[in-house]
Amino acid sequence: MTHTIHEKQKLINRVRRLRGQMDGIERMLDEEKGCAEVMHAIAAVRGAINGLMGEVIEDHIRMHVADAALPQSERDEGAEELIDVLRSYLK
Repeated sequence: MTHTIHEKQKLINRVRRLRGQMDGIERMLDEEKGCAEVMHAIAAVRGAINGLMGEVIEDHIRMHVADAALPQSERDEGAEELIDVLRSYLK
């Protein structure tokens, strides 16, 4: 994923925020917070994960599928990689 180098710090910051959210959920469980509060926090983490995945998918499409400068074989390979990942992600 060499193209992620351009967005490296942005992606790392997102991962760090996710880690902070997960730490917050752990604290909530330790403190025996209410179910609704914990579920809202989990939903927020899921949204953040989906946002991170969306960023990486978008970059992959732009760099490995939609780039007309690439040979068709490389674009096909990029599309297959994306399809494989999406199948796993959407299970």
